[in-house]
Amino acid sequence: MLPSIQNSSIVTSNKKIKFLKSYLTTVVLFFVVFSSSAQDKKAKALLEQVTSKVKSYDNITIDFKYSLQNAKENINQDSKGNVTLKGNMYVLNFMGVTKMFDGKKTYTIVPEDEEITISKLNENDDNAITPSKMLTFFNSGYKYSMDIIQDVKGRKIQYVKLVPTNAKDQRKEILLGIDIQTKHIYNLIEFGKKGTKTTLTVNSFKTNQPLSKNQFTFVPSKYPNYYINKLD
Repeated sequence: MLPSIQNSSIVTSNKKIKFLKSYLTTVVLFFVVFSSSAQDKKAKALLEQVTSKVKSYDNITIDFKYSLQNAKENINQDSKGNVTLKGNMYVLNFMGVTKMFDGKKTYTIVPEDEEITISKLNENDDNAITPSKMLTFFNSGYKYSMDIIQDVKGRKIQYVKLVPTNAKDQRKEILLGIDIQTKHIYNLIEFGKKGTKTTLTVNSFKTNQPLSKNQFTFVPSKYPNYYINKLD
C-alpha cells in the first residue's frame, strides 16, 4: 500500500500494496461483527449477540496487536495498529499505512513513499475489502462450532471455530474469541495450511467517541507533496 511520478515509483508502491493486502484484509475483517447462518445453533446465537451489541454503537475505536508466526520459515513478527469504524466508513492505521473508506472511495496513504492511491468501490470485486463484506463475511463458506472457553486475566473468552468449506482455501481454521460478559471480540486466531499462524488481539475497545467532522474525509491539502494515483 502507499514524491515521484516516475513509473518506477508507481511500481514500487504497487508492490507494497500487494504485499500488505493480505495483512490489511485480515485486520479489517477482524473488526466486524456479522450476521451468520451458522451450523452450530449456540455459535450462531453468540455471534448474533455480538452483532446486536456492535450495531448498537454509533462508532467504535480499537487499538490492536497483530502477530504473525511461522516456525518452519523462522518468522515471528508483531505489529500494532488502530481502526475507527462508523457505519460503513472506517480509518485503519497499520504497518505505517493509512487506509480510509468514506463510503464511496478508498484512500490508501503511504507516508514513506509520499503516495496516495484512490479507488472507487467495486461491489463485484470478490477480493475488495468493503464494509458490506465485513458484515457478511461469514454468511457462507464456513462450518461453525463452539470451541473452548479460556480464562484471560479474569475474563471468560468463548471461542467459535470456523472451518472453510472450500478445499482451496489456504486457511485451515479460524478461532474467534468472544468475551462472554461484554459480547465484544477479544481476538482472532487464524491457522494456515502451511504452518502460518496470525493472531489479532484487541488491546482497547472504545465506543461512541467524539469524532472529527472530517474523520472519514480525505483532505488533499494535508498531503501537499504527495503523488496521487487515481486507479479509476
